[in-house]
Amino acid sequence: QPSPSISPVGLMSSSICNRRGLGLVEVVIAIFLTTVAVLAIMSMQPAAWKTAGRSDYLGRAAGIMYEELSRQEALIMNPCNAVTTGTTGPTAVFASGQTTVQPGDAQFNVTTTIASVATNVWRVTVRVAWTGHTGISESLVVTRQEGYRFPEGCTSQ
Repeated sequence: QPSPSISPVGLMSSSICNRRGLGLVEVVIAIFLTTVAVLAIMSMQPAAWKTAGRSDYLGRAAGIMYEELSRQEALIMNPCNAVTTGTTGPTAVFASGQTTVQPGDAQFNVTTTIASVATNVWRVTVRVAWTGHTGISESLVVTRQEGYRFPEGCTSQ
C-alpha cells in the first residue's frame, strides 16, 4: 500500500520508471519507423542529385555568360574597335576553360547577338545553352565611351 503522503504524480512516475525495459512490440515499432524514415530519405536522393547537377550547370553557364557580356562590352565601349552586328555562334565553350574537351568536362554552347539600337548604341544578347537545356540568356545595352579609347590617337570607327 502506498503511503497517503505520496501524490498521484509520484505514483505515475514510479510506474513509468520500472526496470523491465522495452518490450518486443515497442522494438518492432521503432524498427518499422526507422525503416520508413530511411526509405523516405533514400527516395529523395535522385531528385537531390538532379537539382545539384542543374544548379552546377546554371552556375557555370552564368559565369560564362557574364564573361562574354563583359568582353563584348569592353570591345564596344572602345571607339577604336569596329562593331559588327549580327549573330555569332553557337561556339563551344568548356567548363574547364580549355580549348579542347577534358575528361569529365561540360560543354556549353554560346550564342552572341549584337544589334544596333541607335547611333553608337548596341544591344548585346548572350545565350548559353547545354545538352538537354535551352539555356540562359541576358542582354546588355552598350554605348561608346571616350575613356575606353585604346590605343591613344586611333581614329574612331
